[in-house]
Amino acid sequence: MPWLILIIAGMFEVGWAVGLKYTEGFTRLVPTVLTLSSMTVSVWLLSIAVRHLPVGTAYSVWVGIGAVGAVICGAILFGELANIGRLLSVALIVAGIVGLKLSSGT
Repeated sequence: MPWLILIIAGMFEVGWAVGLKYTEGFTRLVPTVLTLSSMTVSVWLLSIAVRHLPVGTAYSVWVGIGAVGAVICGAILFGELANIGRLLSVALIVAGIVGLKLSSGT
């Protein structure tokens, strides 16, 4: 269950990372409220996950999910560059997340 909570926390991190773009510097009310809510839920779920997982592993996986998700959403939603170098870099992040999961012992 802690891993599922951590994955959901990572998805909320993607939500707030993408949401930052829509807030336009926190000048738009609805996107700002949604982004701040997503931040709160993300950190709250991370705090639950670290009760049962090593903090270094949980934080690294949380950040990794956020980074990979932000790159993917940026490419899809905003037309950001998705060249081979970026895709290989994202693949390395995913490999690191998988490695942390496999070596965590939980």
